[in-house]
Amino acid sequence: MSGEQTVRFQFATEVIHWRGPSPYFFAPIPEQHGEEIKKVAKFATYGWGVIPVEAAIDGFMFGTSLFPKDGSYLLPLKDDVRRKCNLTAGDSISASISIRLRGR
Repeated sequence: MSGEQTVRFQFATEVIHWRGPSPYFFAPIPEQHGEEIKKVAKFATYGWGVIPVEAAIDGFMFGTSLFPKDGSYLLPLKDDVRRKCNLTAGDSISASISIRLRGR
């Protein structure tokens, strides 16, 4: 792989509320996409398994990083994203992500 490429995924999922030590909202990436993302992760990650992405929900674009979780990934939903898209736990969403791959 040389230069830069971008891979894109579209998916539907349900927003979850992570009640851990740092409460947060996420959109879980469906497992089948998680498998594909794993194949390109080494060309995109900047460490610790997190993968920077450009995401879109309801036409609202934002940058964030996917977190690995249970064989797939979680798309974090910052408060400003949730407010603009009127999202909370249990909501079904359609989202897309773009991952920029660096050549090695």
